[in-house]
Amino acid sequence: MANPTQQSSLKVYLRLLRYVVPYWGLFTISLVGFLIFASTQPMLGYMLKFFVDGLSNPDAGLFAGVPWVLEHAPWLAELKLLQAVPLLIVLIALWQGIGSFLGNYYLAKVSMGLVQDLRIALFNNLLTLPNRYFDSHNSGHLISRITYNVTMVTGAATDAIKVVVREGMTVVFLFATLLWMNWKLTLVMVAILPVIGLMVTSTSKKFRKQSKKIQTSMGDVTHVTSESIQGYRVVRSFGGEDYEKRRFLGASEENKLKQLKMVKTNAVYTPSLQLVIYSAMAVLMFLVLWLRGDASAGDLVAYITLAGLLPKPIRQLSEVSSTIQKGVAGAESIFEQLDEEPEVDRGTQERERVSGRLEVKELSFSYPGSEKPVLNNISFVAEPGQMVALVGRSGSGKSTLASLIPRFYHHEQGSILLDGVDVEDYTLRNLRRHIALVTQHVTLFNDTVRNNIAYGDLAGAPLEAVQQAASDAYAAEFIEKMPQGYDTLVGENGVLLSGGQRQRLAIARALLKDAPVLILDEATSALDTESERHIQAALDQVMQGRTALVIAHRLSTIEKADLILVMDQGQIVERGSHAQLLERNGYYARLHSTQFEEAGTDNSIEKDT
Repeated sequence: MANPTQQSSLKVYLRLLRYVVPYWGLFTISLVGFLIFASTQPMLGYMLKFFVDGLSNPDAGLFAGVPWVLEHAPWLAELKLLQAVPLLIVLIALWQGIGSFLGNYYLAKVSMGLVQDLRIALFNNLLTLPNRYFDSHNSGHLISRITYNVTMVTGAATDAIKVVVREGMTVVFLFATLLWMNWKLTLVMVAILPVIGLMVTSTSKKFRKQSKKIQTSMGDVTHVTSESIQGYRVVRSFGGEDYEKRRFLGASEENKLKQLKMVKTNAVYTPSLQLVIYSAMAVLMFLVLWLRGDASAGDLVAYITLAGLLPKPIRQLSEVSSTIQKGVAGAESIFEQLDEEPEVDRGTQERERVSGRLEVKELSFSYPGSEKPVLNNISFVAEPGQMVALVGRSGSGKSTLASLIPRFYHHEQGSILLDGVDVEDYTLRNLRRHIALVTQHVTLFNDTVRNNIAYGDLAGAPLEAVQQAASDAYAAEFIEKMPQGYDTLVGENGVLLSGGQRQRLAIARALLKDAPVLILDEATSALDTESERHIQAALDQVMQGRTALVIAHRLSTIEKADLILVMDQGQIVERGSHAQLLERNGYYARLHSTQFEEAGTDNSIEKDT
């Protein structure tokens, strides 16, 4: 079982490294820097040989025993240990500093570029994902992926490589020097490498499992936080503070325990590895003292010092496994989202403008993964300029039908035709350009009033057009009273506005779009009687020449509809005009009388809020 996991880890890691390719120039500079840094380690250790030898004979020449130097650079041969050792230490430190700067600075540039690229890729990908993806993934986990998981991943792609190159080359240079100084003793050290390899492999699996759990629990923390922030009014008005505190404490505690588990694994692993390495060092020191031969004191001190420098880079190389495993676990969740199929768009048709004739034929629909049909054999025609109203209890399929027209979900059975062309045959962008949608859940952005009305494709619309749309939606009256008028910031999701004001801005946005098809899903539910009356007049005017599909609970808002479809359990149970349906004295008439009895004289109050 271990092998496929390792293979998949390698596959994920190699895919991750592909994101480093655009930065190969900067990356190469950083690698050169780390090579320079690594090469100075044995140099500094070797200086001890000259220092110890210089203690007994400071006037000895540094290159006295090197024939090539005597022949080609006699001035170097005259350099005495007394002057050479301090000078070389300063030069080596300077060389090491240059290497360290090049390595760390340019790798940081790569790392930050990688974080940005992955975040942008994830965010851009979010905008292409189908509705069902958002239905089955909570926002906290999606946000955590963009914020937390990405940083774990870049640690694996850049910091891990920094350690592998810097410490790896340090080990190589130290080993080469030790082999050159005394190859027999050095081979004794090689005997412990299989033991280290075994320890690294077994611990890597643990790190990866634990890291996945940490990322999931971090998503839970973000999820609880984002829900509490978004629903703070509900939390406070229903006294949910203690419940939210307990929920957050639970998620945070879970995250802490998972983090501690990983720390514990690391805390046991590092000293165990050190024990193995230092045991090998102990054997080595014994052998050095026993088999010293004719080596000088400087040779022996330098050899022991260089051997003593080995455990630190070996330990850091072994610890890099946890960084890589964290990154691989994070990368898996990132690639899982990036590999998700975007919204299916097989459409090829594009129309500059449509008349808005909407025909639904024998439409049936079930949500993905569910057997239960939400819509069953729905058929109707809405001619340009007609208003078709959908009424019925909650859960009868009204909003689902409205979602199928702009293709937020794909229908398998039946057809929806816009101007005689199936909506599936239009390109998504072109189809949605012909449809303006206003729902009861208004989404506003933390931007100015003007930018919220002229949003997306409408951005850059002249101020006069924005003002006209606001005026038609009866929003101008409150906008003009705001401190900066159309340049006033509305706060996150329009928090600084009332429900009715938010709804009027959403309607103004739909009016500015000037689309041939208008879908109003409970669009007037958040309005008071006064505002509703104004908007109803505006909508009557706006609907001329447009096809309007109106979903309403308040029957008073749809009395003028050309066609009312009464829905129950995914089927159309009655159809006709307001007068015809009342005369029939069936489902609609009962709904109407119940609502107006509840409302008393005020027919704007609905039974079901």
